[in-house]
Amino acid sequence: MTRPRRSDSIRSFEDARDASTCPEIVQPQGVRARTAERRRARRSGGVALAAGLASLCVAGAAAADPSELPPEVGYNYGETETARIAALGGGLRALGSSTSALFQNPANMAVTRVYHVTALGQIWPQASRQSYGAAAVDSIVSSTGIAGGLGGTWNQQDPDGTDRQYNDIRVGLAMPFGETFFVGATGRMLSLSQNGPGPLGTSRVSGGLRDERIVQAFTFDVGATLKPVPELALAVVGHNLTNTAEAFLPLMVGGGVGYGTREFGLEANVVLDTTTWGHTTARWMGGGEVLLGESVALRAGYRFDTGLDAHSVSGGAAYIDQRFSVDAAVRQTLGEYSATAIVFGFTLHIESTGLTPDPAAGF
Repeated sequence: MTRPRRSDSIRSFEDARDASTCPEIVQPQGVRARTAERRRARRSGGVALAAGLASLCVAGAAAADPSELPPEVGYNYGETETARIAALGGGLRALGSSTSALFQNPANMAVTRVYHVTALGQIWPQASRQSYGAAAVDSIVSSTGIAGGLGGTWNQQDPDGTDRQYNDIRVGLAMPFGETFFVGATGRMLSLSQNGPGPLGTSRVSGGLRDERIVQAFTFDVGATLKPVPELALAVVGHNLTNTAEAFLPLMVGGGVGYGTREFGLEANVVLDTTTWGHTTARWMGGGEVLLGESVALRAGYRFDTGLDAHSVSGGAAYIDQRFSVDAAVRQTLGEYSATAIVFGFTLHIESTGLTPDPAAGF
């Protein structure tokens, strides 16, 4: 992918909608006046109808305009984020657990004893992206502590422009080595199509393989976490290690350090991306979270992306019950590529039957 350029602003749907008004027709007095007014009403009605149709056409065109943002912004490097990940700036490789671990560091699926099923979603208004999916992680059933996870998302990005759709399926396993060292791997299948016009329009040459999957690839992530003491976590993760040379599956290496207790956590991450921009770029991320009153988690984070040269701030909250949790987060990219990401999720705690005494572990 090449470095994106700044785009011109587009007319909003509201501007197009407000651009025309319908004339008011006054009821006449008397037969002659009524006849004359009917004729005038027909003419003014025709004008109003034409103006209304034109307004609808303009509004429809505005609503169908493609996203102004470079596709790299909305695609977010192909990463799937839970609300907890997004709230902490995108970096949860050290302290992540449960279904967040499946997407960022598979080793951490074995750190806590949970059986969680999560429904998740993302909405990016300016990037015209929406994503919906589900994931499950179980580290209880196996008596050896081996954990397994399964997740998948359906994604649509900029349907009136790039028109990118893709499915992302992941299967992961993790194993503990005592109480201090954990390793894991996740297999990932990406199936992606892109039916928008190319730089020269909708021609076959410019548009590419329309209505066909331009990416149908398997790759995998490998992660390891070291916990020399229960509160401290050091992690390293390799993402998309098959290095398919596709910017849709960028080869990335990330690491994180986190310090957390049951009541609060602080974490810092860095990810090196060798593929997306044709040279190695970095994303620096950090965030913190605190658990209040045994049931409410508050989170905040920050990210700096050297590829886009963009800063992002984020925040989120969660309500945690013994049987379930509800999470939401918002991340705002600042500056030239201003974009909002809204991430939400609902998690069912299957282990609340009593198999695990502390469902808030790894909140």
